[in-house]
Amino acid sequence: MARPKFKQKCVMCKEDWVIMMSRNQFPICVKCHMKQIDKEIKDSKMKKFFDIPQKFYEENTFLRNIKQAYIRFDKLSEKQVEAFKKTVKEMKEGKSEKKDE
Repeated sequence: MARPKFKQKCVMCKEDWVIMMSRNQFPICVKCHMKQIDKEIKDSKMKKFFDIPQKFYEENTFLRNIKQAYIRFDKLSEKQVEAFKKTVKEMKEGKSEKKDE
């Protein structure tokens, strides 16, 4: 069953509209979210891990959230790492993420 969608203004820039899936989601546009995750990562291993095409981050909220979590807490759980790798692999293979449409 498809979840209802609605639009809400971005809480950061208050200019762009964001398509929301639930009330629990934080309304932030892609442009503002990209500014938040565009920080220097010091750990060379993680720098390589997050070195994927910019287009992937722009298209997928999940990837942006994982990178934001790493920037904020300086670590990721094993499940986060595996889910990130799986999502990137699927995006490279060209699988669609639109499951609810």
